[in-house]
Amino acid sequence: MRFRMIVVGKTRVSYLCEGEEDYLNRLKQYCKFEIQHVKSEKIKHSIAEDHIRNCEGERILKLVSQRSTVVALDIEGKSMTSQDLARKVDDWQSRGVPEVVFLIGGPLGLSGAVLSKADLILSLSRMTLTHEMARLILLEQLYRSFTILRGEKYHK
Repeated sequence: MRFRMIVVGKTRVSYLCEGEEDYLNRLKQYCKFEIQHVKSEKIKHSIAEDHIRNCEGERILKLVSQRSTVVALDIEGKSMTSQDLARKVDDWQSRGVPEVVFLIGGPLGLSGAVLSKADLILSLSRMTLTHEMARLILLEQLYRSFTILRGEKYHK
């Protein structure tokens, strides 16, 4: 099974980059995982936020395959426990889903067009997280999911 994360912009904070690398390395023993970056739009007061989200959304959707199971991250999405996410990963594996793509927008979130393509809209928290932190939290939770499924000590 393959996982991809399509994100707007690059992670600029060094400790978050280090965390992403750490969890990407940990995930290698369980699955194939790739992060793809799309260019972010410059946020200006003279440009409508919807226009910015739509431009970024078009770039994201160009990278999403018709065969992929799409999970969009959004504060209004479905909340899950770590065990719920592990069960979802197990379900994807048992159904032979070839690829799951996680979509994380920029500072303004995802466009309506992107959200409408999602098979699942997931919320990591009801609190607002930076889009860069959301990447790290998602990677950690996916790693945790695999350790739960394997009965390993990481999840207590």
